[in-house]
Amino acid sequence: MPEVHYYYIVELSYYWSVMFSQFIDIKRKDFGIMFTHHIVTVILLTISYTVNFTRVGTLTLCLHDAVDVVLEAAKMANYCKFQRLCDFLFLMFAIVFIITRLGIYPLWILNTTMFELPEIVGGFPALSIFIILLLILQVLHCFWSYLIVKAAYKAISKGKARDDRSDVESSSDEETSAPHSKNSHNSATTNGTSGTNGTNGYLTSGSSAEEH
Repeated sequence: MPEVHYYYIVELSYYWSVMFSQFIDIKRKDFGIMFTHHIVTVILLTISYTVNFTRVGTLTLCLHDAVDVVLEAAKMANYCKFQRLCDFLFLMFAIVFIITRLGIYPLWILNTTMFELPEIVGGFPALSIFIILLLILQVLHCFWSYLIVKAAYKAISKGKARDDRSDVESSSDEETSAPHSKNSHNSATTNGTSGTNGTNGYLTSGSSAEEH
């Protein structure tokens, strides 16, 4: 079907782009895990399209895309400083993530692929690789679920959702409002420039970002 063809092209383009843009973005503690996820996803999409496992591929993509809508909405609320809306959307994201990644994905997609699909198409090397990559994806889901539950607990107990993966927080969260005079020498100097010099929109001023 042409719709599936274009859906695969869009998703493959996205994952190829984020796989390379990750190297110029803000470094996070799960950099290696994210990179592994992108590689696994690209290989899964390629294999599923090549051997005509597009039903498994599209269902997996839909499960992943469903939670991204809520996550991006929570990010926008955070950037707009609507903290209560951000916390609410993040909790909704956590619920949807756990239901789709720890419920529907293993009980429906993994179960069907591991036990029912081999009886229909028979065993062959590409199927074995496909199943192993799906299992790797599930391990990553479990790890991220732990981080999300941890962040959701902090959001409930402290009233502010934060991304526990971040080594460097955004300037909107960490920027201080203290005034600086023209002759102030208190701000850090990097490569000959002082004050607001940063990387990818993140400040490297005197107050260092909180480590997680």
